[in-house]
Amino acid sequence: MADYKNLIDGEMVDNGEWLEVLNPANEQVVGRVPACGKDELDRAVAAARRAFKDWKKTSREERQKVVQGIAAAIKENADELFRLLTSEQGKPHAQAQQEIYGAAGLAAAQSTLTLDDVVNQDDDTRLSRTRRVPVGVVGGIVPWNFPVMMAIQKIVPALVAGCTIVLKPSPFTPLTTLRIAELIKDVVPAGTVNIITGEDSLGPMITEHPDIDKITFTGSTATGKKIMEGASGDLKRITLELGGNDASIVLPDADVEKVAEQLFWSSFSNAGQVCIAAKRIYIHKDIYDDLSKAIAEYAKTVVVGDGSQQGTGVGPIQNKKQYERVLELIQDAKDNGYKFLTGGDKDPSGTGYYVPITILDNPPEDARIVAEEQFGPVMPLLKFDSIDEVIERANNSEYGLAGAVWTKDTDKGVEIAEQLETGTVWINEFMHLSPFSPFGGHKQSGFGAEYGLDGLKEFTYPQVITVKRDAAV
Repeated sequence: MADYKNLIDGEMVDNGEWLEVLNPANEQVVGRVPACGKDELDRAVAAARRAFKDWKKTSREERQKVVQGIAAAIKENADELFRLLTSEQGKPHAQAQQEIYGAAGLAAAQSTLTLDDVVNQDDDTRLSRTRRVPVGVVGGIVPWNFPVMMAIQKIVPALVAGCTIVLKPSPFTPLTTLRIAELIKDVVPAGTVNIITGEDSLGPMITEHPDIDKITFTGSTATGKKIMEGASGDLKRITLELGGNDASIVLPDADVEKVAEQLFWSSFSNAGQVCIAAKRIYIHKDIYDDLSKAIAEYAKTVVVGDGSQQGTGVGPIQNKKQYERVLELIQDAKDNGYKFLTGGDKDPSGTGYYVPITILDNPPEDARIVAEEQFGPVMPLLKFDSIDEVIERANNSEYGLAGAVWTKDTDKGVEIAEQLETGTVWINEFMHLSPFSPFGGHKQSGFGAEYGLDGLKEFTYPQVITVKRDAAV
C-alpha cells in the first residue's frame, strides 16, 4: 500500500490526514490519499488564479505543447497506470488499458482544437470580430467509473482554452489520477493544473468557491442539480454530463448472431457502469425470442471476477453503495415476479462487490429496472411491435443522453435516430465518442457539451471587438 500526494502549485503535497482507497475486488486497502478541506482548496484555487494571469497570455502553440506532454506522459507509463486503475476501479485489465490509452489519445487529439476569430462585419464603416477568451479558474469534479478519462476530458480543454483548473477525483478512485499528477508535475506550469482529494463534502466547497469561475462535472443527475444550485450564487459557468437511461432499438432485419455479442457488451462493459451504456434494449417481436436467447447464451461464456485475473470479462461494482443499490433493483425485480434469463442470485460467501450478470425477460415498462438507471450488470430486454410504439417508449424518460438503433437498413436507422430525444444516437455500434464531435445530454442528462469545438467553447467567453472606421476622434 502506498500513499499518494496532491498536486498544488507545482508541488506534490499532503496534509497528514488520509483517506483509504479500497480494491472493490477484495475490499482491501490499496492506497491512501490526502483528506483535504477548505484550507487545501483555498491554496489550490489561489495557485490556479495566479497561474491564470500568465497562462491566458500563452500562445496556441505553447498550450498544445503542454497538452501533448500530458498525453506522452500517460502513454509512456500506460503499463503501470492501467494496473493501478484496475486495483482501485475494478475493471478488467483490457478495459483499463483502453481507458489509459484512450485518455492519452484524447489529450493528443484535443490539443489540435482551435477557436479562430470570427469576422462579423468588414466594410467601409466597421471591422467587427468575435474572439474566444478563457473563462478563468475551472473546478472539475470527476466520477469513479472512468476516473482517468473523465479527468483528462476536463483538464485538456481547460488548458487548451487558456484556463487553469482545480480537479477533484472521486474519493473511491483517486490513485491513478494522482499518479498522473506526479508524472505531469514538471510538464505543466506550476498552478495551471491542481489535483486535490477529499470526501464528497469537498465538492460543494468547489462549487461555491468565490474564486472559481466555471464548474465541469460528470456524475448523477441528482448531484448535478445540487451543483447547478450551488453555482448559481455567483453565476458560474457550468458543464454537466449526467445520468442516462439509454435505449437501444433492434429492428427485425438485424442479424441475431452478429448483434448478440455487441448488444451484450453495449450493456455490460465496465460492469454496466457507463453513462452511455444500453440500459434498455428494445427488440422487435419477430426476433425477440431468438435474440434474447442468443444474448443469454453469450452471457454464460463471460467470466465475472477480479479484473486483474486473466480471462475476466466483467469485474466488480466499484463501491459498496452502488453495489447495494444494484442488488436492491434485482431484489425488486424478484419481488415483483419478473422473469430472469440469467443471474438474479448472489453468492453470499466471499469478498468483493460482485453482481452476477443479470438479464430480465420483458419486464413491464414501469418496472424500476426499466424506469431507473441501474448502473450495474443488469439489463432488461423488452419486446416491441411497431416503430411508433418503440420510439414513444424510448423517449418516455427524464433522461436523454444516448441511444442506438440496430438494423441493416441504415436509412431507416437514421430516420428513427432523428426522432429520439437524446444527444447522441449510434447506428449499428455503441459508445463511440470522437474527440472532434460534441457530446452532451438532452433533458435531465446534462447541461452544455464536452468534446469537439462545442466542448472547448464551454471554457471560454465570446468577446466582440468592433473598430469604427473613419471615425472623427
